[in-house]
Amino acid sequence: MICRDVPDVTIHPARTGGNEPGRTLHAMDSRDRELLDTLQNDLPLVERPFAALGETIGVPEEEVLERVESLRREHIVRQISAIFDTRRLGYQSSLVAARSQPGRTDETAAVFSAHPGVTHNYRRDHDFDLWFTIAVPPNSRLGLEPTVDLLGRIADVESIRLLPALRFFKIGVDLDMVGGRNPGAKKERREPTLPTPAPTELTARDIDAVRALQTDLPAVSEPFPEIAAAYGFTVEELLAKGHEYLATGQMRRFAAVLHHRNAGFVQNGMGVWKVDEDRCAEMGKIMAGYRGVSHCYQRPVYEDWPYRLFSMTHGRDKEECEAVLAEISHETGLDDYAVLYSTREYKKTRLKYFTEELEAWEAAHEPLVALG
Repeated sequence: MICRDVPDVTIHPARTGGNEPGRTLHAMDSRDRELLDTLQNDLPLVERPFAALGETIGVPEEEVLERVESLRREHIVRQISAIFDTRRLGYQSSLVAARSQPGRTDETAAVFSAHPGVTHNYRRDHDFDLWFTIAVPPNSRLGLEPTVDLLGRIADVESIRLLPALRFFKIGVDLDMVGGRNPGAKKERREPTLPTPAPTELTARDIDAVRALQTDLPAVSEPFPEIAAAYGFTVEELLAKGHEYLATGQMRRFAAVLHHRNAGFVQNGMGVWKVDEDRCAEMGKIMAGYRGVSHCYQRPVYEDWPYRLFSMTHGRDKEECEAVLAEISHETGLDDYAVLYSTREYKKTRLKYFTEELEAWEAAHEPLVALG
């Protein structure tokens, strides 16, 4: 078995909901919630971003900094940085569904989580019990499909299905931190204002800017000087690059990512829909319009997986997630769908682009691909 030829992998700490033992959840007040509601969507790319954010919500800069730092300590704010469009940077990525051997879910999840390009890894309540997302760079030694096949062989799974997005309808979490939103409300989408350069046009300077902008932003008045200098930029040059990437769509937004569970959104429901292929574009656009839907894609079908459309929802409870899906079902007339809830989180992080860690993983595992 290939498992014998690779090092043992340690299981990543997993969360089953709520807080880690012994930690008290931050008692968020209305200002915290308003701050998070705005911060998860957009932090201005300016020299003093937290001052600009404070002006938007009517809170002094010093108080914004104190609150952001407190929310970060309490593991409600996960990270503040650029959120890039993986495809527009030349990466190949996919959702993957795997059915582990009986009694081996945790060990199988550990194999997947050890790959540097795996950013999300969940157990869900389905025969396909493990779901992870993976991305490999444009200069990958192995490529996406051989990497996923290798992971499946190392983990000795019963089945593994590559589920790349065939069509993108929406990407972007927008949690209702203030409360009171209509789960069926629609939201206007941000579109690029400049043509997107081909990934082959990315220069070494561009890659350095990507690496700088994906750095977790400290909660200080002027957070960019140290980050910019570390990659050979002035603050003005780095901010200009950021605005350029927003205009071309290579960056979706510069914002915070929240720990959903610690922010009160303890349910993560993946809605999967049976849809005729010729209706996918129409139905996907409708689903993408709902604020309660954070991600919406068309994906391939298999003999053991008949669902073409995926719509991700996050809620304080299952009822909140299912209210969104019920609205969608009512509007579209689609009634053959299922909701897969996550029951354990093995790994969740933001993808780090152009890293040495992934290059090292591929170099170490390249000989195993040939053995397949």
